[in-house]
Amino acid sequence: MLEKILYADAGTGNTLEMLKVLMDFPALKKAALTILHVVPPQITTDALTEKWQEGTQLIAKVLENVPLDPSKVSTILRQGEPKDTVCQVAEEINADLILMGSRGLKRLEAILENSVSQYVFQLTNHPMLLVKDDIYVKKIKRVMVALDKSAAADYALEFATFLLKDYPDAQLYLARVNPDLKPDLILSQSEMESNPVIAPAVAKVKRLGISYRCLVTGGRPGEQICKLAEDNNIDLLLLGSPDRRPSVAKSLPDLDRLLGTSLSDYVRVNANCPVLLARKEGL
Repeated sequence: MLEKILYADAGTGNTLEMLKVLMDFPALKKAALTILHVVPPQITTDALTEKWQEGTQLIAKVLENVPLDPSKVSTILRQGEPKDTVCQVAEEINADLILMGSRGLKRLEAILENSVSQYVFQLTNHPMLLVKDDIYVKKIKRVMVALDKSAAADYALEFATFLLKDYPDAQLYLARVNPDLKPDLILSQSEMESNPVIAPAVAKVKRLGISYRCLVTGGRPGEQICKLAEDNNIDLLLLGSPDRRPSVAKSLPDLDRLLGTSLSDYVRVNANCPVLLARKEGL
């Protein structure tokens, strides 16, 4: 399920720390890793040479600081527009996961400041793990997956259980936010486990022998998902993020999505932990 990881390195933020943490998962030990650094177009030859050297050094830093199997690692140093190049390389290698840093820009800011992660989030149909610059990356012990009735949420659960197999150090939090319930409603653990959305997920994780807890609440989904992640000190949040664009528009940004009106965009910006947006074509 997760055989090819694209690490889109910009040399800033906490992405390198996140990569180190991911390498603790036994499920990822056999994954192939592509380290990408993009050199933006430069006005002069000297400037291009300088940026090219910086890119070479950044790739070398990753190789020096993360315990990787050399036979499973490839590197790409390419000149071009960063946001377009990341999307292109993800397609070229058919990435199962794109790992990127994010400034966590909100709505119009992302467009005005030419956010690479927001652009890739908008246009790729590959899963993405976004790590905001202002969060602290920790060893992953608490993983939360947000569940609803969608196929994308089912895929997020599949992603979470894949990561946690043979990894007894972590507990999986199965979270359901029902807009029809009151946010302050208190349910027992048995009531939460019998929730029609939660119950199938509980059955699955029990079969796999994964330690779990259930979280069921009401209110606005985006706000409550972020609150649950904060209240439970979550280290990694997984969220189904369906691709809603028609195929004819895949080369064009959808202004509503770019402005941050989707649930996944809200969580991407506001969650206080790394966010894995689980998506694949057709969902």
